[in-house]
Amino acid sequence: MEKDIVNIGKSVVIKGELNGSEDLTIEGHVEGTIQLRDHVLTIGPNGRIKAQVFAKSVIVLGEVTGNVTASEKVDIRDNGSVDGDIISPRVAIAEGAHFRGSVDMQRKAQPQAAKSSTAQSAQAQPAAQQKEQPSQQQPQPQPARA
Repeated sequence: MEKDIVNIGKSVVIKGELNGSEDLTIEGHVEGTIQLRDHVLTIGPNGRIKAQVFAKSVIVLGEVTGNVTASEKVDIRDNGSVDGDIISPRVAIAEGAHFRGSVDMQRKAQPQAAKSSTAQSAQAQPAAQQKEQPSQQQPQPQPARA
């Protein structure tokens, strides 16, 4: 199965909302919002973006002005530029790249296997704490009654 990749050429200007369900390479100008939640967005060396970006993975070789949110990775390559905040669990910024903004690298939800082992250890811990708690509790002094 061949994966679909769409190209937006250097002379193309888009203003508004851009949604898609395939990988996209932009060499032109886009202003507004770009949403490719389950796909890869590549901003080519000639690409100029002024938009809020939402994608699975974002590769920047051109210029992006606006916030970038990626569920997997943001990669700012050599000569790439991002002016805006990045939210992604993985961020790579090459030497020679430009970035101005903040980075939030909160991890996604834990994989199912890790959750179950964490849940089991969390269940065992309260039982141990319950055994220790009665001996650790001190009786609280009662206020004197007149």
